[in-house]
Amino acid sequence: MRVVIGEDSALFREGLARLLADAGHEVVAKTQNAPELVSAVTATRPDLAVIDIRMPPDLTDDGVRAARRIRDTHTELGIVLLSQHVETRHSVDLVSRGRFGYLLKDRVFDVDDFLDALRRVAAGGSALDPEVVSRLIGAHRAADPLAPLTAREREVLALMAEGRTNVGIARRLWLTHRTVETHVSSILTKLGLANSTEDHRRVLAVLLYLNRS
Repeated sequence: MRVVIGEDSALFREGLARLLADAGHEVVAKTQNAPELVSAVTATRPDLAVIDIRMPPDLTDDGVRAARRIRDTHTELGIVLLSQHVETRHSVDLVSRGRFGYLLKDRVFDVDDFLDALRRVAAGGSALDPEVVSRLIGAHRAADPLAPLTAREREVLALMAEGRTNVGIARRLWLTHRTVETHVSSILTKLGLANSTEDHRRVLAVLLYLNRS
């Protein structure tokens, strides 16, 4: 996997690059500001970009705005926001367009899980921290499109939004695979999304629905 890193902290940037290299991935560019990040992605055409939200020049949401610009021109690129902050203004759009992950630095507890999340996004899937999911849903709760869902269906939906498969959800909730399939079918029907099929597409469709609410 070929990776571009966008991170203004030198220590974190170099540490992440070493971690990826040790795992057998190729870091093709390491950038410290948003304009350099956009240029590096264009020049190297990586499989994945790992991006901090707050980067120079403004140190506000430059990273996520750069991610949106990159998504416009590199639709097949996997993008993972890796930050200490939860940003909702631009993130829902990125989630709805696929090949996207959003992980919180302080909540990455297992290196293997982290690397698996990166591989999943590069392969076309999604990986969202539960806290991010909660904030994204909360930002669009005024009309509460989730009102028809039962408590168990909300649990299943949250795990879907993390990018988990039906098998993964069944293991987490100690349910049978068939029971999870029933819950997923009910969720998509209640949200008017019954035609969605692929696991990560279900996640993106649900969050896109919330964005349109």
